[in-house]
Amino acid sequence: MSNTTLMMIKPDALENGHIGNILEKVTSAGFRIKALKLTQLTVNDAESFYRVHKERPFFGELVNFMTRGPIVAAILEKENAVSDFRTLIGSTNPAEAAEGTLRKLYASSMGENAVHGSDSDENAAIEASFYFSQRERF
Repeated sequence: MSNTTLMMIKPDALENGHIGNILEKVTSAGFRIKALKLTQLTVNDAESFYRVHKERPFFGELVNFMTRGPIVAAILEKENAVSDFRTLIGSTNPAEAAEGTLRKLYASSMGENAVHGSDSDENAAIEASFYFSQRERF
């Protein structure tokens, strides 16, 4: 089991001014930030990152959403990071997310759900490498 996960604060959360609140909740939950950057995905970047969803009907909307503005990418560290962060972000559908979770607090819909978190240790490593070189990790 890995002790790191990738977090993305998505364009909707940036547009609504939630970066600081989300980072505060993350660090208050015991996660340490090992890498952090503000960046913007190109269409090619988004298509590559979300290639597992390429055949899904929402793929085009997802790519458009994720490229419409900047995102914050971060590598987070904590024991059981992937599972603990998935609990902190809550259900994909904010209407079904538990009270106090990031998506309950900051997401507006299933499509614009404020935060991404890796779904497995394997994907956490792949996703972290997508955004960060080794020299950008602390």
